[in-house]
Amino acid sequence: FCTPPLLASDWLRWHNVGRATLSWGPFTLYDSQLLTPDGRWQPQRWPLALVITYRRDITRQSLLEATQEQWQAQQIGSAPQRQRWLQQLSTLWPDVSNGDRLAFQADERGGQFFWQPAGTRTPIEPLEPRFDAAFRDAFLAIWLSEKTQYPDLRQQLTGDQ
Repeated sequence: FCTPPLLASDWLRWHNVGRATLSWGPFTLYDSQLLTPDGRWQPQRWPLALVITYRRDITRQSLLEATQEQWQAQQIGSAPQRQRWLQQLSTLWPDVSNGDRLAFQADERGGQFFWQPAGTRTPIEPLEPRFDAAFRDAFLAIWLSEKTQYPDLRQQLTGDQ
């Protein structure tokens, strides 16, 4: 019998593939890390986890807008599909503060977000619901697609340096 926090701790012990930091001008927005069981990344090979540690306070609305911009830039999904995903995320994602961690653990069927507020001793907790494979691919494409708006981050995260 495995509880969700135990599952979270399982993927937290996976091996680091790569790390990257996103800055915008003089501001560091977040640090990111890609994890897999063997420390190697290949497109469409599961499982994997993307962990983001925020370095600034960012509103949920700003996170949603940035996500929408990335999906539009990569022409991911239809407009109604993107709106449906954003609506789901608007009820799930919190405003983030410096040190908060948001992770997305992906597997063959889809994926799930996990959350850990900064400065707490609580383990990283799952956020419901799980998402399907179409969402998984769309969300991870922001960082891992060859069409990403952040090619340097992709290179650092995937270990392709």
